Amino acid sequence: MTSSLTAPVPVDPRFDRSARWRADRFGMFIHWGAYAVPARGEWVRSYERIGLDDYRPAVEAFRPDPDFDAWAATAAAAGMKYAVLTAKHHDGYALFDSELSDYTTAAVLGRDLVSEFLAAFRARGIRLGLYFSLLDWARPDYPHFGDLHHPMRDAEEFRDHAPDLASYREFLHGQVREICSNYGKLDVLWFDFSYPGMGPQEWGAAELMSMVRELQPDAVLDNRLEGSGSDHGSLLTDAPTPWSGDFTSPEQVIPAAPIVDIHGSPVPWESCLTLNNHWGYCRSDTDWKSAPMLIHRLVECVSKGGNLLLNVGPDARGAIPVGSRRILARIGEWMEVNSASIRGCGPAGLGKPDWGWWTAGHQKLYAHVMEPPIGPLLLDGLDRDQVASVHLLADGSELPLVDSWTVVGGRSRAMVSFGPQPEWSYPLPDPIDTVLEVRLR
Repeated sequence: MTSSLTAPVPVDPRFDRSARWRADRFGMFIHWGAYAVPARGEWVRSYERIGLDDYRPAVEAFRPDPDFDAWAATAAAAGMKYAVLTAKHHDGYALFDSELSDYTTAAVLGRDLVSEFLAAFRARGIRLGLYFSLLDWARPDYPHFGDLHHPMRDAEEFRDHAPDLASYREFLHGQVREICSNYGKLDVLWFDFSYPGMGPQEWGAAELMSMVRELQPDAVLDNRLEGSGSDHGSLLTDAPTPWSGDFTSPEQVIPAAPIVDIHGSPVPWESCLTLNNHWGYCRSDTDWKSAPMLIHRLVECVSKGGNLLLNVGPDARGAIPVGSRRILARIGEWMEVNSASIRGCGPAGLGKPDWGWWTAGHQKLYAHVMEPPIGPLLLDGLDRDQVASVHLLADGSELPLVDSWTVVGGRSRAMVSFGPQPEWSYPLPDPIDTVLEVRLR
């Protein structure tokens, strides 16, 4: 019989579409485009008020020759099961072929980089997603002066600019139709993003979502047709809109607690994080997060019922920076022997122990021990008679259940020792995260 502790946490049937995506738990985000040439991040046009003509040299200089198979190999070796590429970011320069625009790599370079990316990642068995910006700073019909984010938002020469939202919606819908029709099955479609003045009405969200569901019925969608990284939209309410998406998308943060609806039921979510402080390539940013930190954050996401989408920003030549690759390789070493505690897992319902985190799945509990104990390790929340066995997940070796005179009520509490004497302190087998596989009776 499956214990309630090791059974999957029930999720509302309206989220069934996301079941496989939720089981994957770990994916690669890839922000890449002409903004890799100035190498100051993907928002460089907005932050520095760069006009379209002044951005043209970056577009013309963006002539990469990426090894997409190497990208896919990096993702696979890190233990990532899905990947999401920026098919088009806010600058409007598309990496795919479009009959609606010549502001694309297909028109400028004669290369459909989205098609090449998808082929390489499919060959590695990695599930596929495309990011598509709802904003487009290259379009003359998109709002300029007074918009919150457009590079020309406070440029006096655009004070009398008149946007044409009907024209822009037609273009937006047309390009989404292209990426949903021309590239085979997509597992994820990641829209970005809504903000005051530009939201569901301006995007024509109802019609857009209807088209996506018709063309890509199994694709998992984020919530940003009506929200953003800090706004869950209507997904947590009793009356979610048809365009509310399949998951919420907290950005550059991990929620303090599992994300639930107004009734306390779990809602799928995915935290997207950068490896340094930028999404797109930034030559001067070498403030890398460490592999141990990111392993801990991945475990935290899973323990709270969420996914982690970890970003890389390839350079203008098309190479993933060495700093990124080194971090991902170290994460991959840990995932190689511990991925069973991540994939297909979720909350254990045991609370947050002092020594790390719990995850649960596959009819087992997984204790992620990140702080070495003094004396025996107390398996918080479990009585000794509940536990059938404890093994190191990495090598399958058994850890004994022990008693200790130093622990009040020790004989009834589940405790294990990493060495021959339960009262003594021993180093953790893996100082980053030693994972214990706990089987219950």
